[in-house]
Amino acid sequence: MTTTRRDFMRFVVAGSVAAGCPVDLSLLAASADTVPTVDGDHFDVCHQVRDGFAFTKPPVSKSYDVVIAGGGVSGMSAAYFLRKHDFLLLEKEPHWGGNAYVEEYQGQGFATGSAYDEKDSEGFQLATELGLKPLAINSPDPTIVGGKWVKDTWGAGLDELPYPAQVCESFKKFRAAILAIDVEKNMQQLDNEPFTKYLDGYAPEIKQWWDAYGPSNWGAKSVDTAAQVAIGELQDIVEWQKDDARVTLPGGNGALARRLAETLAGGYKERMQSGATLIAVVPQKNEVHVTYAQGGQLHTVAAKFVVMATPKFITARLVDGLPDAQREAMMGFRYCPYPVINMIFEKHVYTRGYDTWCPGNAFTDFIVADWVELSQPGYKQKNNILTFYTPIGEFERMQLLSEDGCRKIAARVLVDFKKLQPEFDVDPIEIHMYRRGHPMFLPTPGTFTSRIPAARQPLDRVFFANTDSVGPVSDVSNAIIVSKQAVEWMEKRMAGTSAGTAAAAVFSARS
Repeated sequence: MTTTRRDFMRFVVAGSVAAGCPVDLSLLAASADTVPTVDGDHFDVCHQVRDGFAFTKPPVSKSYDVVIAGGGVSGMSAAYFLRKHDFLLLEKEPHWGGNAYVEEYQGQGFATGSAYDEKDSEGFQLATELGLKPLAINSPDPTIVGGKWVKDTWGAGLDELPYPAQVCESFKKFRAAILAIDVEKNMQQLDNEPFTKYLDGYAPEIKQWWDAYGPSNWGAKSVDTAAQVAIGELQDIVEWQKDDARVTLPGGNGALARRLAETLAGGYKERMQSGATLIAVVPQKNEVHVTYAQGGQLHTVAAKFVVMATPKFITARLVDGLPDAQREAMMGFRYCPYPVINMIFEKHVYTRGYDTWCPGNAFTDFIVADWVELSQPGYKQKNNILTFYTPIGEFERMQLLSEDGCRKIAARVLVDFKKLQPEFDVDPIEIHMYRRGHPMFLPTPGTFTSRIPAARQPLDRVFFANTDSVGPVSDVSNAIIVSKQAVEWMEKRMAGTSAGTAAAAVFSARS
């Protein structure tokens, strides 16, 4: 792994945690020939836009049928489905994939986010179409708590939790109460209530578990989670005891993003511009002018239509002519900062479950990077790579901007992991830390039923395609769903349908 990957931070483990020292930063010392780079997402130009810097926009140099802003799964999927049109795909980072980005160590893939999908989902179907084979996970989620490993947490594991009998009984009563709720029938009510309302009166250990699960999966603790999201998730977890619908690829959904990028580059490489940061999107009477910065130069192109596959808090700052209420809705989204840490062990440490929950620690859970490969004939594990999900609070985002802050986060994760089980007291040979400042919108009360519908309404020639146009949470299948909506909307507009009528048709089909 080189240090030229801008979002990537490499540490080489040089020692062990000293006895009695909660955080030994020398553990994360760089090797002599490797200087850790703390650079993160490319935000210099973005921050200039945010702060109102007045750019001088050059005249239009080229014209396209459609410009797609954002090279994550949503943007790349839109480009893939729009291959018959003359498109331009712009991505501010030097690589493609957004939040679904795969890395490798000695040929072994590991996820830096977006770990899994579900069979027969939009992501599953697209992966299959592109020649990939999603593999079944088939592993109920265990939990490590109080020094005990508990298999199938929300199934038979409730009787095995290392709590007093009345606490275990509280878990079971809570599960029964949640399973009795009809989410679809009560969607409006449940979306506008915090999940904490449904935790009242139960053992506090239940809230602690969900305050790990929520931040990992959708970025929010229970107080900031709409009840319908968490209730629906627990119902899915219990259903997965009968038939685990989850699937993944080696390297997670990043493998799908990589295949998308490779497929597009195979025939449309000249239409894919990385390192290109949007400055402004300005609708005109019969086209849209898009200005972006690339290689120290500003460029303006014209498009018949624009697909904004960017988070709403960015979109609101780039697109001219948004109605005040829509801009306010876009700026009302909240986003969680989210480091993902991969620890690479040269010997076996843990392969007992795919996704293991660890409430009360510096990380929420960890997954076995090559879990689905372990059951494949002839596969031999080179290194035991564990991926630790480490979402942090919104007000802790600044920790990600400095080398010292990132080292401290990584050190805390390693210290907490080594304390969980005796066999975990092993030093990894490398720690890879991937950090994102705003990857997931929080499904706060009212977001799904109020904020998303208000924020996603297209302008005359601009469609808003990001997972925060679909909801209720960010995932790869929603990214593909919204990209298909963008394509359908654009084709209706090209056929002469008005923007509002086209949008109504697209969104009603989804609901």
